[in-house]
Amino acid sequence: MNPITTFAGTAVAVPADNVDTDQIIPAEYLKVTDTSGLADGLFKAWRYLPDGRPNPDFPLNRPEAAGATVLIAGANFGCGSSREHAPWALTGYGFRAVIAPSFADIFRNNSLKNGLLPITVDDETYHELLSLVAEDPATMVTIDLERQRVVLPSGRTVSFPIDAFAKYCLVNGVDQLGFLQQQEQAVLAYEAATPTTLNTRDG
Repeated sequence: MNPITTFAGTAVAVPADNVDTDQIIPAEYLKVTDTSGLADGLFKAWRYLPDGRPNPDFPLNRPEAAGATVLIAGANFGCGSSREHAPWALTGYGFRAVIAPSFADIFRNNSLKNGLLPITVDDETYHELLSLVAEDPATMVTIDLERQRVVLPSGRTVSFPIDAFAKYCLVNGVDQLGFLQQQEQAVLAYEAATPTTLNTRDG
């Protein structure tokens, strides 16, 4: 998992509310157990026309969206099923952060565990970002995870909350298993210094 500390990225907006995980990545892609090929299925029903050609009206297909790493999404983003494939598809495409007014809880937790930073902002900031992207599709925002803030093109900073453990993992580029593996020496030292006892009951 790649660490997330501070980065500047082009923002692209898909502002629909209540986008569920099936719209993010269709069920037909759930057969895989890693990120291979999932980027192709991201927002498939919206990105492609019935004949398979890219839909020129969908934001991700516009030339200025190429290389975007920040997705501006609508409220309750990631609702629906608990599939981890949704954040896998987003990171596979190249997104490192999603900014929205709110997220579905399971999607947010899955994202934090899989190297995707979900950032909750107030409605004013959300609509400001939508306006900025509409006016200039090359709009870039800076994400500073260590200070927990988004820096807008104007220089205005917006703070966002994040669980301390999830922040540690993202900043250090480790998942939960990786964190546990980092504690191996501490566990061994504790076991060596702690007498082994056997609890028994009398009679």
